[in-house]
Amino acid sequence: MRVREDQISGPGGEGIYGVVAMQNPAVFIVALDDQDRVCLVTIDRYTVGPSTEVPAGGTDGENPLLAAQRELHEETGFEAKDWTFLGTMHALNGIAEATEYVFLARNLRPSMSGEDAALTQAEEGIHAVTWVPFADVLTMIADGSITDGETIAAIAKVGVRLGRFA
Repeated sequence: MRVREDQISGPGGEGIYGVVAMQNPAVFIVALDDQDRVCLVTIDRYTVGPSTEVPAGGTDGENPLLAAQRELHEETGFEAKDWTFLGTMHALNGIAEATEYVFLARNLRPSMSGEDAALTQAEEGIHAVTWVPFADVLTMIADGSITDGETIAAIAKVGVRLGRFA
């Protein structure tokens, strides 16, 4: 990432605007199984501590779909046969240039042994992978159990696409 200060002229006059620019876009994956459960990971975040989120990560400059497939595998030990691109989001767009791609992953199956998945998850700082009914994920958002903005937005994109909020 890069941080820069831009000289601007705005409604408040002349000033400096700080901008964080991410080097590569990120991907967010809402993995939904055949029982209508969402895959969530609990991960330690330096800034906020333990956080419950959908699987996500950086593209490292690769194709966003390939990055999403890699992140789902690394963080959960699952792969998906069906992938739907749901669109883009922008994190902290008041201060950052941070494009994010959101995918819905379905028709899931394990992609590695439980032991291998546990090792990979430990490397990522993931403490738990859970499968939560979609309706319960909405409750977790409402009660503050899920506070990650990108996770909330990704769940909203899936909910809209699947007609869950109509």
